[in-house]
Amino acid sequence: MMKKLRSLWELYRLEHGFMYAVGVVIGIVISTGLDIEVEKVIFGVFTAIFLQAAAFALNDYCDYEVDLKNNRVDRPLVRGDLSKNTALLSFAMLTPIGFTSAYMIGFEAFLLAFLITIAGFFYDVKLKEFGIAGNIYIGFTMAAPFLFGNVVATGTVELAVAVLASMAFLSGIAREIMKGIEDIEGDSLRNVRTVARLRGVDIAGKYSGVVFIISVLLSPIPFFAIHEFFFDFKYIIPVLVTDMILLRLSLRLLRGHFTRESISKFRKQTLIAMSIGLVGFLAGAF
Repeated sequence: MMKKLRSLWELYRLEHGFMYAVGVVIGIVISTGLDIEVEKVIFGVFTAIFLQAAAFALNDYCDYEVDLKNNRVDRPLVRGDLSKNTALLSFAMLTPIGFTSAYMIGFEAFLLAFLITIAGFFYDVKLKEFGIAGNIYIGFTMAAPFLFGNVVATGTVELAVAVLASMAFLSGIAREIMKGIEDIEGDSLRNVRTVARLRGVDIAGKYSGVVFIISVLLSPIPFFAIHEFFFDFKYIIPVLVTDMILLRLSLRLLRGHFTRESISKFRKQTLIAMSIGLVGFLAGAF
């Protein structure tokens, strides 16, 4: 039983789901402070968790052959712990739950969730094969929870949320370009035109490093220029930790000090870094 639950967790990438849920909460709190509607927060969190889980399940279904070629034993379908039908059924079951949660918030929230999910469907089926366009979409999914939370709270996107979303967007793009290095062999099965396949792994490493650095350069803006985070050390201290991790990785990427095997470790480190950054975003929002 525990093995099955662990495999479902891995299929749904629930650690990402909880990060997305925190992003939604941040988007809401920046707009409303502590005067939040608990019901909206709950349904916003459910929307993020269920829809991202559905998207990852469909992604693993569509990418099964690629993941098999890349020996992605971290994927439960590749290990044989779950079937492809389980992944497809998960997508079919979780998507309506996510849509219902969004609809309980309001029509604007439902429409935004619907559009993001449809874009995710096209990414899994075809858009991923267009390389950088797919990277941009993944970057957008990293930014979307902040935007969604802001829309849930106010129906608009405010400057503070836009800056935080931009940082997440750029980090997401950089992380996906880097992922293309690790997946270069399997991506050939779907003719995924990643930077690594088109320009080589060294160039992909440099592109990824540069985009990470640009995202880091945005991080002081809220501290110095946006009143919600102005000289807020609850925000800047965790974010500086994130910046140091990303800058260290960026230098290694720019210098070509990596192997395909080390990219897997880099991806885990960037996930940790982004989680720490979320702590800063959340602490600063209150």
